[in-house]
Amino acid sequence: MVAPYTQEVARPDQEFVSAPALILRSLTAAPDRRAVTTADGTEITAGDLAATAYRLAHELIARGTGRGTTVTLLTGNTAEALVARYAAGLAGARVVNLYDGMSAPVLAEITASVDTTLLLVDAERYADAPALLSLLDGPGRPTVLTLGPGPKDPAAEAIGEDVIAASAHHPAEDPGVPVGPDDHLGIRHTGGTTGIPKGILSLHGPYRRAFDGPLADPRPDAVPPRFLAATSLAHLAGVYSDVVLHHGGSVVLQRSFDPGHVLAAIERERITDLWVLPPLLYRLLDHPAVARTDLSSLQRIAYGGCASSSARIREAIEVFGPVLVSGYGMSEAQNIAVLAPEEHDRVGHGGQISVGRPLPGVEVAIRDADGTELPVGEQGQVHVRSASLMAGYWKRPDLTAQVLRDGWLDTGDIGYLDADGYLYLADRLKDLIIVVGGHVYPTEVEELLLTHPDVAQCAVYGVRDEQQAEHVHAAVVPAPGRHPRLEEIRAFVTAAKGRIYAPEALHLVDAIALTPVGKPDKKRLRETLPH
Repeated sequence: MVAPYTQEVARPDQEFVSAPALILRSLTAAPDRRAVTTADGTEITAGDLAATAYRLAHELIARGTGRGTTVTLLTGNTAEALVARYAAGLAGARVVNLYDGMSAPVLAEITASVDTTLLLVDAERYADAPALLSLLDGPGRPTVLTLGPGPKDPAAEAIGEDVIAASAHHPAEDPGVPVGPDDHLGIRHTGGTTGIPKGILSLHGPYRRAFDGPLADPRPDAVPPRFLAATSLAHLAGVYSDVVLHHGGSVVLQRSFDPGHVLAAIERERITDLWVLPPLLYRLLDHPAVARTDLSSLQRIAYGGCASSSARIREAIEVFGPVLVSGYGMSEAQNIAVLAPEEHDRVGHGGQISVGRPLPGVEVAIRDADGTELPVGEQGQVHVRSASLMAGYWKRPDLTAQVLRDGWLDTGDIGYLDADGYLYLADRLKDLIIVVGGHVYPTEVEELLLTHPDVAQCAVYGVRDEQQAEHVHAAVVPAPGRHPRLEEIRAFVTAAKGRIYAPEALHLVDAIALTPVGKPDKKRLRETLPH
């Protein structure tokens, strides 16, 4: 994750207040300020947002939600999604988001694996609900409720009762459920090789620390932050929304990322803060409207999540000004390092821009394969130690033990530190492909492709374009007499795993190149096959 603001550690003698409780206290302290502007332009005050969350928390508790239970959200970029997350947190439940772009079978497996007791669906995801619910029938089926009146189409299948309407009679006050720093906050999912994505268990304490620091601009006359959530609230946009609402700012929601709509919103809404993956930043740079858009309100454009092109980042600085903030992190570790706007002249080998210096309280060590710490400037495996590390992979102690040892997390990344402590990333040790919308592990796609009648052998790998954006490629040895086509393969993968896993390029080969030890030589495939 990227840290939008500096962080400070709370004093140990302070009463612990969870992040959801803290955010709602901030909202009630200034109830008349605008907190959320929805995608259709509706403005919601801080007081109304907090009152809805408080009432919903009471209703969830009355329905048996509490510590040890899981509330799973099938939601989009809506105010109801924020309200549901805060309410579930107040009730003491762990929260799980079902990401858009994953297929119904994968979402169903995730829902079951996290022991979902309550599934909440908002208007943006009503269309996804029937296919998911059809796979959840059985004795372990969770209770399903809607965050709003449900589909308006009378022909649409009923999903569940409107839980927000049902909560209207409850008091607009904190239910007072005791939540401690070691209680479960939620489970985030990333790619995996076990059939479903790995669940990363997070606790309230580490997440709460992200709210203890001041804004980057502490001047008394500074404009309250105004964050444009143009990417999914289930990912980093949700974290930014939480921090901005706590600091007295407001959030403008968009249903999805469209560069023209983003630029128009920056000008219209006087946006101060934006979070983007590098490929999305490039789409903004390449949009014809960027030159005529008033960008003067922008104070921070945070970017990260995958490799970026140094040339394009310098171009972005020229277009947007000195407002770019680079962040390096991961769901297993939260924030690791940040590069402030004034530090973007910090470059390493080949003109590569640093990903930043480790945050206070975060230790970074570069080690070789046998665990020996390497000297400054020498490239090796990046290990991290901090109070923000994950509690572990959900129900996977074996996977947890592979990456967490003696309080240190093996990030799976390759990099080096310079003499001033700036971190540079060279590559990923793991074969993870980071695409817009999520993470793809090649093994998952390879195992699926081998079930297709047209595929005899295959290797899936990531290819970076000139702007360092990654794309999924598949090299396939056709089954005898078969002639697989890209469109068919993409449809097959999309139906089974979701669109983010679908190869963008299909290469038909006579044989898969192998390394001396017999593994697919994906480096050679990248070098020899067309991009």
